[in-house]
Amino acid sequence: MNILRKIYCRTYQKIFKLAIPILPYTSPEITETPEDAAELIQKKGLTRLLIVTDKFIHESGLINPLKAALEKRNIAYVVFDETMPNPTISTVEAARDMYIKSSCRGLIGFGGGSSIDCAKAVGARIAKPKKTIQKMRGILSIHKKTPFVLAVPTTAGTGSEVTVTTVVTNSETGEKFPISDFPLIPDAVLHDPKNTVSLPKHLTATTGMDALTHAVEAYIGGSAVKSTKADAIRATRLIFENIKDAYNNGENLVARKNMLEAAFLAGRAFSKSYVGYCHAVAHSLGGKYNIPHGLANSVILPYTLEAYGDSVYNKLYSLTVAVGVCDASTDKETAAKAFIEKIKEMNREMNIPEKLSGIKEEDIPILAEIADKEANPLYPVPKLMDKYELRQFYYSVMEETV
Repeated sequence: MNILRKIYCRTYQKIFKLAIPILPYTSPEITETPEDAAELIQKKGLTRLLIVTDKFIHESGLINPLKAALEKRNIAYVVFDETMPNPTISTVEAARDMYIKSSCRGLIGFGGGSSIDCAKAVGARIAKPKKTIQKMRGILSIHKKTPFVLAVPTTAGTGSEVTVTTVVTNSETGEKFPISDFPLIPDAVLHDPKNTVSLPKHLTATTGMDALTHAVEAYIGGSAVKSTKADAIRATRLIFENIKDAYNNGENLVARKNMLEAAFLAGRAFSKSYVGYCHAVAHSLGGKYNIPHGLANSVILPYTLEAYGDSVYNKLYSLTVAVGVCDASTDKETAAKAFIEKIKEMNREMNIPEKLSGIKEEDIPILAEIADKEANPLYPVPKLMDKYELRQFYYSVMEETV
């Protein structure tokens, strides 16, 4: 990256870091049972809500305990179950239409990050009816309170239940882009580990490593502050201690609950301190090839950390010591490399591949350009890279064809 652009990026990032203490971040109210969540909704005076989810979750009956709790308190609801992985603009608009036609006054995002993101995007469109999703792209474009949103995560990974961000895909162009503003932080979250016990092993693995990516990128970035470092450290420790138990025994409610907490903390950390190039590359791959976000992050993270080189040794050393991977006597380079190897080892043990299938070499220049556009100047990465330098990640994770 040329020197003038570097100066611009770092100046932009510095201003945002200085503003963190005065920005209106909030933290959702945490409930632990469907009954608690329904009671909270009743206290808010809400009598009709739209539940945004997907067909699999809807048909599985996973929502039924929450439905029963709402019915017990005479709270009406309608269900939109057309959400797909990487929710599109058209999906958001269809859910918004149902919200309006059904005279709803609040939203429940029930599912993985896609369902919660979709619910948040619907809220943004309700708050700003004359502004299209495309025009909300980027940061601070909503400026208005959205309807009440309860997030009910069924995966422990995305952190969407606590973040300022929702991610939407333009199905016409294949581009996946974030929308970030404070009104997008949900009002409440239901952390019920029972909602995650049926999660398949591969999704337990990749969504958990997605949460780890959030924690690591928030910690090593230039916008990390005391509170986000604390959240990132605890999230990382919880993931290291619980992800394999959750993976090997999905019925382990203690491990599942700890992973929900880890995802929440990691989401809260990156919501303030942002992410890095791993996310930018993963978003571009999700938009173009519909590669699941958690899988993409899981695979890309170690390559990204290695590419940062010595620019990240100090912070990875601190994180590595804080979570007990190495002790303080270990030199910084060794500790940083041990942390990266720990991530690779976890991926191997949970059968996460080292490469991603479907990437076409001819697409790489435009994918790198999309990632560059998303990340720079906003993401306070340890080492700045432009679209030409970002191409290395696509080549690194691209599955070789015979």
